[in-house]
Amino acid sequence: MGVPKRKHSKQRQRTRRAGWKTEAPTLVNCPQCRERMVPHRVCPGCGFYKAKKVVNVDK
Repeated sequence: MGVPKRKHSKQRQRTRRAGWKTEAPTLVNCPQCRERMVPHRVCPGCGFYKAKKVVNVDK
């Protein structure tokens, strides 16, 4: 098994760990009900996907 020859600096370690932060999800307006939704998913407000009724939603 490989062993490091030199100690990694704190900056290198922190740079590697800086990528874990997540971004806010992308949201689009539903073309049927204009409610905000995640793209390429069934709308939780009206139950439509690609202009077709997929899920019955009780309001």
